[in-house]
Amino acid sequence: LAYAARRHTMSSTTHTVAASGGPQEVRLGEDVMTVLPLGSGCEVGRSAVVVKFKGSTVMFDCGVHPGRTGYDALPFFDEIDPTEVDLLLVTHFHMDHCGALPFFLQKTGFGGRTFMTHPTKAVCKLLLHDSVKIGHDDGRMWDEADLVAAMDRIELINYHQVLSHKGIRFWCYNAGHVLGAAMFMIEVGGVRVLYTGDFSRQPDRHLLGAETPTDPPHVLIVESTYGVMSHEPRELRELRFTAAVHAILQRGGKCLIPVFALGRSQELLLILDAYWRDHPELHKVPLYYASGIAKRCMRIYQTYINMMNENIRDAHATGRNPWEFEFVRNLPSSAQFNDSQPMVVMASPGMLQQGLSRELFELWCSDRRNGLVMPGYSVVGTLANHLLSEPKEIQTSGGDWVAVNLTITYVSFSAHSDFTQTSEFISATRPRHVIHVHGGEEEMKRLARALAKQYNPKEVEFLTPQNCQPVQLRFPGEKIARVVGSLAEEEPSDGAPLEALLLLKENKYTLLAPADLHTATDLATTRLLQRPRFRFERPPAALLSAVGRIFEVGPPQPALLLAEEGGGGGGGGGGGGGGGGG
Repeated sequence: LAYAARRHTMSSTTHTVAASGGPQEVRLGEDVMTVLPLGSGCEVGRSAVVVKFKGSTVMFDCGVHPGRTGYDALPFFDEIDPTEVDLLLVTHFHMDHCGALPFFLQKTGFGGRTFMTHPTKAVCKLLLHDSVKIGHDDGRMWDEADLVAAMDRIELINYHQVLSHKGIRFWCYNAGHVLGAAMFMIEVGGVRVLYTGDFSRQPDRHLLGAETPTDPPHVLIVESTYGVMSHEPRELRELRFTAAVHAILQRGGKCLIPVFALGRSQELLLILDAYWRDHPELHKVPLYYASGIAKRCMRIYQTYINMMNENIRDAHATGRNPWEFEFVRNLPSSAQFNDSQPMVVMASPGMLQQGLSRELFELWCSDRRNGLVMPGYSVVGTLANHLLSEPKEIQTSGGDWVAVNLTITYVSFSAHSDFTQTSEFISATRPRHVIHVHGGEEEMKRLARALAKQYNPKEVEFLTPQNCQPVQLRFPGEKIARVVGSLAEEEPSDGAPLEALLLLKENKYTLLAPADLHTATDLATTRLLQRPRFRFERPPAALLSAVGRIFEVGPPQPALLLAEEGGGGGGGGGGGGGGGGG
C-alpha cells in the first residue's frame, strides 16, 4: 500500500543490504534523462528544449521562428504534455527565445512556474506587446489579455540566486549576449544540467562576458550558431564597420543597418555615436535610430546600468548618461522623412522579414550608391539570409520585382559564442555530455566533429539532435538511503531480509520502520483490517486445508467448531497487517 502526500512518495519494500553500518547503498537500476528539442534542433529559431529526469520536467526557452509565420513558427508543443512541465526557464528577451510565451502559458495546459531575470521580463513585456501577432495576418494566436495574464505568471530570479521547486534546484549566471541574458543550471537528484541559451564570453562596450559556472555540469546544452567560425577581434570589427558606413556616405549614398530593436543595436549606437563625435565632417549627416519601442526600452537600460560593464558604470558614476546620445536621432514620421540626402538608418527587424527595415531596403536597393551593412546572424527563410546568395533582384512585399544594386557588407557583431569561445567554455566546465542546439545542421555537426577531436570519447560525448529527436542519457542507478529511527539502532545481519519503508522526498531517500513514520515525517501510517465473508458449504476441514496452503493455520476457533456441529455452511476470515494472518 502506497500513500503520497505533500510531495512525499512512500512505498513499502524489502531489500537485501550488506551489514556495513551507516547509510546503505541500494541499486535501483539506471536513471535515464531525456533531452528533447521542440525547437532549435539543427536550426536557429523557436528555441525550446525539454529535459525530463526522475519525474521532473523542465523546459528551457519558449521562442518563435523568425523565418516562419502563424502556428508554423511555434515549437513542436504537441510532442509533450504541457501539464507535465514543472518549470519554464527563459534565458533572454529575443523573440526566438521568448516569443511563444503567451501561447504556451495561456493556450495550453501548462501549470508550472516560469522564471527569467528582471531586465528580461521588463523588455520582454514591451517586445511582446509590440508583436501580438506572429507574422502578418496569418491568424491571431493570442491577444492583449493573454499577454497580460502570461506576464503576471512570470517570476523573477537574480544571477546566482538558488531556488527550488518540486525537487528541482536551479540558478543562473550572466550569459553576456544582451542585457539580462542568463545561462540556467538545474540540479535534479545530484545531476546538473547547464543550458547556455545565447551566450558570449567576449566583453563589449556595454556588456560583461559570460561567466564560467562554479559547479561543473554533467550535461551541457550549448548554442552552436557560428559552428567552427571564429570572430574577428572586436577592435577590427568596429574598424571595418565604421569604414563601410563612411564609404557609403562618401559616395553620396544612404546606409541601411537592419538590427533587432534591442540587443546588438545598443552596442552599434555606442560605436556610431563615438565615431560621429571623432569625425566633424559627419556632424551634418543624419544618424537615425528607427524604433519606437527601443526608445521606451532605453529607460530599462538606464535602470539596469549596474548589470553592465565598467565602461557604462564609470560613465554613469561621473554624471554622464551613456545612453543619451549626442548624434543619434529618432526617425521622424513618414510625412516628415526626407531621404534625398546621404544618411544612416538603423531599423528593425534585423532579418528584413517585414517592417521598416524591409520597406527601406526595397526603396533603396536599386541605387548603386546606397549600401546595406549587415551586423548580425541571419536565419534561413529570411530575406537577410537570401541576400547571402547575392541575388540580382528580389520580390517586394507587394509582389513586384526590384533590382539589387546596392553594396552589401557583412560585419558580424552578433554576440553569440564562436568556436574558440565554445571550446574554451567546454574545457572549463568539463561536462560528460554536450548537446548542441541553436545552429544550422551542417554548422552544428562540423562543430561537434571539431570538438570531439579534442577529447577522449569515453570522457565527453557530443550530440546533435534534430527537432523532436529525443536524446537519452544514462546515469548510474546507485542510491544512498539514510537509515533513521529504530531501524538504525541495530545493524542488520548480512544477507537478512529487511522490512522497512523507503521514503523519497525531493530525490533524497530515507529508510525507516513503519512505526517511525509519524516521527520522521508529517505522514501517518494507516492499517486496514479486512473481514471478507462468504458462504462455504463443505466441511471446515476442507477450508482449513485450502487456507493452509497460503497461511500458517492455527488451532480451530470456537466459531468453526460450532459451524461443524451444526452441519451447515459458515463464513469467516480475518486479516491484518504485518507478515500475514489466518
